[in-house]
Amino acid sequence: MIGARRLACRLAVVVALASVFAGSAKAQALVRVERANFGTTRDGLRVELVTLRNTRGLSAQIITYGAIIKALEAPDRNGNFTNILLTANSIAQYQGGFNGAAAVIGRVANRIANAQFELDGVTYKLNANSGKHTIHGGRKGFAQVVWTIEDTPAKEHESSVRLTYLSQDGEGGFPGNLKVAVTYSLTDQNELRLAYEARTDKPTIVNLTNHAYWNLAGGGNCLDHILWMRAESYTPADADLIPTGEIRPLKGTPLDFSQPTRIGERIEQLQPQMTGYDHNYILGEDKVMKLAARLLEPGSGRVMEVRTTQPAMQLFTANHLGHAAVCLETQHYPDAIHHPNFPSIVVRPGEPFQETTTFTFLTDRAK
Repeated sequence: MIGARRLACRLAVVVALASVFAGSAKAQALVRVERANFGTTRDGLRVELVTLRNTRGLSAQIITYGAIIKALEAPDRNGNFTNILLTANSIAQYQGGFNGAAAVIGRVANRIANAQFELDGVTYKLNANSGKHTIHGGRKGFAQVVWTIEDTPAKEHESSVRLTYLSQDGEGGFPGNLKVAVTYSLTDQNELRLAYEARTDKPTIVNLTNHAYWNLAGGGNCLDHILWMRAESYTPADADLIPTGEIRPLKGTPLDFSQPTRIGERIEQLQPQMTGYDHNYILGEDKVMKLAARLLEPGSGRVMEVRTTQPAMQLFTANHLGHAAVCLETQHYPDAIHHPNFPSIVVRPGEPFQETTTFTFLTDRAK
């Protein structure tokens, strides 16, 4: 009888401990998607902060203002995590002129010459915000509006948030009511995937990108980063960075990154015309997901690979910020509406704009 009682007590303790451990494990379960308040815009609109997490420790923070990636925490070769994006700490800073935001750019990323274009025989005049030209959608593009969070189905090995914005017919001078969506997904393979979609009720033009400013060291400048790009040609531009319409080879120029090259190695050769890189590289018009670039920061061992369905990528070395970061903006060609030999950016009803870009984060063990 005594043995039976002792056994029963031991079993009770085991069950109790199992319950405690199970409760603790449940309490420590990964919260893949978390929402919080990030403040209020000057117009009184509430801005939310969404944190995405994966099982390997990566996290990405997205705010609904500008669909901005506020931060991305990635490990170095020793497993130390730090934010590798230029960032601001408040909505007031973002609205007050912070010019390093990883925002979604539209309706049309990059430049449109003379702030106007013709489509189906109609001329549309846009907001000029870069001299006499339009850049990044005009004075109030997609980077300066509050997006809406929409429900997205949960998936086993990734966390996601879907943001949408309705750009009204005539906004910034562009035709058509344009419903835009970007879905950010952080996978357990350390990939941050950006899936863009835009649908219109009237013929219009669309070129979407994210203007993320990356610094894989988490500080300093980007000049010691090692860059490889798959491009063999680019679109030369005039003094206003408007493409001439030509396609030129990269080989033998300071723009050639077909072999892994330190970003700062040839940057001085761009002077006096330019203080750094701000060039459109051609990736191909095949619409398949392709490896476009690989970026390595030797000191930390952080590596970022860029894959995309887009036909081009703008390399920009944050020249206005002393080369504090590097942008690898997957997009269509600048000023494409004025160059019939460039891939079309015209979007029509029933023919949506759909493009995807993925950033994969790795580490290089060699020092």
